[in-house]
Amino acid sequence: MAVEQLLGPAPADWEYTTLGEACARGGGDVQTGPFGSQLHAADYVLQGIPSIMPENIGDNRVIEEGIARITLQDAKRLSRYRVRRGDIVYSRRGDVERRALIGQQEEGWLCGTGCLRVRFGDGSINPVYASYYLGDPRVREWVVRHAHGATMPNLNTEILSDLPFVVPPIAEQNAIAHVLGTLDDKIELNWRMNETLEAISGALFKSWFVGFDPVRAKAGGRDSGLPKHLADLFPDSFQQSELGEIPKGWKVSPFAATVEIIGGGTPRTSVAEYWNGDIPWFSVEDAPLSTDVWVVKTAKKITREGVENSSTQVLPVGTTIISARGTVGRIALVGVPMAMNQSCYGLRGKSATRGYYAYFATKELVANLQQQAHGSVFDTITRDTLAGVSIVVPPTDMVKAYESEVGPTMERLRTGLFCSQTFAALRDTLLPKLVSGELRVEKAKRILGESR
Repeated sequence: MAVEQLLGPAPADWEYTTLGEACARGGGDVQTGPFGSQLHAADYVLQGIPSIMPENIGDNRVIEEGIARITLQDAKRLSRYRVRRGDIVYSRRGDVERRALIGQQEEGWLCGTGCLRVRFGDGSINPVYASYYLGDPRVREWVVRHAHGATMPNLNTEILSDLPFVVPPIAEQNAIAHVLGTLDDKIELNWRMNETLEAISGALFKSWFVGFDPVRAKAGGRDSGLPKHLADLFPDSFQQSELGEIPKGWKVSPFAATVEIIGGGTPRTSVAEYWNGDIPWFSVEDAPLSTDVWVVKTAKKITREGVENSSTQVLPVGTTIISARGTVGRIALVGVPMAMNQSCYGLRGKSATRGYYAYFATKELVANLQQQAHGSVFDTITRDTLAGVSIVVPPTDMVKAYESEVGPTMERLRTGLFCSQTFAALRDTLLPKLVSGELRVEKAKRILGESR
């Protein structure tokens, strides 16, 4: 049976086959995860073997945040569904074009309910190459187009097995994987660095404004470890408050009184002139992972006319955005001027202008705000919710000192994100050209060298 030439004619020494056939050659297959009857909601535990669900599938990577877990006993019972390095996991429903390449860290995890596992076995397919091929926009569109379901796309083993698949010589596969992987390695390195930098700024916030470590040191006659100009800002004793013991001279205030609360809005979707402009428009789907801070890119953009004819407004850099409806408590720090929809609030600190203190103060309150969220259909954070939680408020000069201390670190975070976007854009440009044979590896390497 002739296979659709999805990416156009391939080079003479490349082959068109199907994904299922490519897997079968090496003794692999396309397999569904366990059905609900094999693994129930009550079987999940706090500590155990991670189970990859559709919500854990990112862009060619597994998102461990919030992942479900099963016992070792259940993992052994369901051993045929455990993943190996080099497997690729798909969602069976919803965002069916997303996939995740399994790395060494995920070895032995479970391909969970609602997912499909692609395994190439010991054949002549480099799984890293395959994961990039499956990320080609034309391939992703094919998957969505062939998935069943009027309201929500559903994918099965038969559909995925029939996916047209291009097989270059193994040396070419390895080279393509290396070129694109080099860019992803740079992105991963930036992400890890940003994770560390965010932890440093967050730890300093907790030390100064949650644990009150410098005050405790001075009260105990110990050196706070801070330079004198910073140490002198902290008192050397405590006072009682409605929130318990707090540094002397500090106060307790409703959170809403410490920030300017900004609402969002949505331009009319029926007016084409309001959309696809150059102003990023934030919704909860754009919220970064908990280890990220800044958001500089959104799925949708609007025009200046869209802003002027709706209740949204352009937020300056340094504004904290918090999702307030549905999935509440997702936060982000605005990295470029952007607008947002009505399911979010923008928060601007009143005692400082750079926004770092307000961001980390909001992050500390997220769990409390989520507990107080309410709504008959879905959870909602309102202005009253923000006014109903109190925080300890330090003097303004201390807030400014904190922002000055973490400012260089936070700016490095933002710069690293822009660099990652540049690498991602180059990867996304090269990918379809490389996997179709339109651009050969040696030329791609020259382009990659020139971009450094």
